[in-house]
Amino acid sequence: MDLTHEYAVSVEWTGNLGTGTSGGRRAHSRDHVVRAAGKVHEIHGSADPAFFGDAERWNPEEMLLSALAQCHMLSYLYVAVQRGVVVVAYRDDAVAHLERDADGSGRITGATLRPVVTIAAGSPADADDAHAEAARLCFIASSVAFPVRHEATLLLADDPLS
Repeated sequence: MDLTHEYAVSVEWTGNLGTGTSGGRRAHSRDHVVRAAGKVHEIHGSADPAFFGDAERWNPEEMLLSALAQCHMLSYLYVAVQRGVVVVAYRDDAVAHLERDADGSGRITGATLRPVVTIAAGSPADADDAHAEAARLCFIASSVAFPVRHEATLLLADDPLS
């Protein structure tokens, strides 16, 4: 079994408005396209509007947070199957915080995942505990240099109050 995997993407800047970057930081667009071999859809990216980007496009910070949320969800579903927990719905409204320094640098200082999981069968305690195991297994969370918190909510499919 091969334990090493490689991922490759292509990022192409599409924001040259005719003069490249010669006109200063406001004279060009931050628009770009992210592609990967075999993928049908491109990701249309830009910078956050605070950094002169297009609010209608994905920015790198959102993509990082999305990767964290997706990774936790996929790891959670794996753990749920192992524990006999039947998940029928999963939603996460995740947030991340970026702090900027006076010199223009900055960093993501933390992320909070807020998964709302609905189960139809299995132990609610196992379903709750599965988040800790999913957090441990998530490749993306294990790779970032900031804390990733979890504020999970569990709903029971047959509970009319859920």
